[in-house]
Amino acid sequence: MTISELCSRMIKRAGLAVHIVTLPVARLHFYRRIHPEHIGQIHAAFTKPHARFKFIGNKTLGIALINLGRFLGRNSNYLETVKRDGHAGPQSKKAASRGYQFRRIDRNQHVDEIHAIHTSSLERQGRPMDAHYLVKEESFDDDSHYECYGTFDSEGRLAAYCCMGRYGNFAATDKLMGYKNQDGAMYLLLLKIICQLIDERRLEYFMYDTYLGAKPGLQDFKRRLGFRPYRAIYTLT
Repeated sequence: MTISELCSRMIKRAGLAVHIVTLPVARLHFYRRIHPEHIGQIHAAFTKPHARFKFIGNKTLGIALINLGRFLGRNSNYLETVKRDGHAGPQSKKAASRGYQFRRIDRNQHVDEIHAIHTSSLERQGRPMDAHYLVKEESFDDDSHYECYGTFDSEGRLAAYCCMGRYGNFAATDKLMGYKNQDGAMYLLLLKIICQLIDERRLEYFMYDTYLGAKPGLQDFKRRLGFRPYRAIYTLT
């Protein structure tokens, strides 16, 4: 490594460190009473040492969150923030105008459609699909704190789906996938989920994995929906 390359790397790391220090903090609480075994497992997965940076938790820095409380229980306040061009509002309206509809689903009633989505592309975000997605799951066993939603096209075909867990004062996406097209179905799917969570007034945050570690395209997708990077502090009670 040359001196200039070393200096460049040090500058980038210094910039990242400054960015991390200035991240807003979100206090995310896991409640064992929801499901003692599974909640404990998820907490352990979120707080275990990061694969590359052992000194920090796995899902601690640059976590993609929406602060649901800031919208005061009114989804109209949220929709106001994403109505501009380049945000999720126009994309969601495009999907709705093309006949896409949103509803909660039981994955066991859509096994074939989910497998079709998984195998519709061998690459996502510039990387090969994880091999386990290419193997058809014949049935799903979802606990009561685990919910799935889908958007359906004008012919009634499942076009995108999202499964999420409610873990305490927050919910987090677990699986999220759809056909790769420009119809806006993925935007409509997440926008509807976010609006529903705001209306419920039960949770403080909604998480969509990490922000800083995502590819540029996925980062932009999250930004358009209103997700922002946070530093997460977890508790388990």
